[in-house]
Amino acid sequence: MSSTILQAPGNPQVEAETAPDSEEAKNPFLVALGERARALRSRRGMTRKALALAADVSERHLANLEYGVGNASILVLLDVARALQCTLAELLGDVTTSSPEWLMLRELLENRDEATLHRVRVTVGEMLGTGGANASGGRSRSQQVALIGLRGAGKSTLGAMLAEDLSFPFVELSREIEKFAGCSISEIQALYGQNAYRRYERRALEEAIQIYPEAVIATPGGIVSDPANFNLLLAHCTTVWLQADAEDHMKRVLAQGDTRPMAASREAMDDLKSILAGRAAFYSKAEFQLNTSAQPLEPTFQALRVLVREALQLPG
Repeated sequence: MSSTILQAPGNPQVEAETAPDSEEAKNPFLVALGERARALRSRRGMTRKALALAADVSERHLANLEYGVGNASILVLLDVARALQCTLAELLGDVTTSSPEWLMLRELLENRDEATLHRVRVTVGEMLGTGGANASGGRSRSQQVALIGLRGAGKSTLGAMLAEDLSFPFVELSREIEKFAGCSISEIQALYGQNAYRRYERRALEEAIQIYPEAVIATPGGIVSDPANFNLLLAHCTTVWLQADAEDHMKRVLAQGDTRPMAASREAMDDLKSILAGRAAFYSKAEFQLNTSAQPLEPTFQALRVLVREALQLPG
């Protein structure tokens, strides 16, 4: 599709850029969305009429969108983004589309495989001084061992056993979060919300990393849900994903007398499987993996002990 130039030689601007008559209070998000749509259209050199035709949207509808008085459906926004030859993220104002440099970085990384993206993430972390892979570049591996995985994987039980074997402090991050907040995890989330919980989680993780040069850290199952916190963990700790079958996760959590985060759900097992499937791709970023459903507790611990001692180059 060829773009239509906004200015015609010898003529005034092709279209009247007048706002709709409505002067009622506008939603700030819709106003910003409209400004981005108008800016993208200008960047493409398209008249509103040309864009409306390409997107199969009425000019009046498009004018309402551009001036922040039209709450367009997601499908309309998708059609407008396609007509503007941009991503929906750019139209909606995602931070990774907020400047030319961001856009060029997105283009460079688009369609790269996971291995390439991993190398880029590690390199960028090292370049910015926020940490890359903790054992990269010839450095010795971190003596801070972090166990990740869904609740019921065995992080607390195996973590305490491993810490005792290594003579390292054992840090259960959930308990540290509760100390900072002065209340339980469930109360933090109920009273202050998820954003506050993530801030406490970040603070607890940073303090554990700073205070203990050697430690075994049992992390909350949802730490992978916050990219910043998970990046910090991967950059500074030797990470082990403790995997388990969904049935074992459920059995162990029930044995603890707690069904979080599956409480009040009649389809608890389906919920658990869904959570596990949604987080598996993030858990798999750990350097090592161990299946805690394959064997009873003692041989599972011995397997973890050997894995960690070899990784840290400690005598067996």
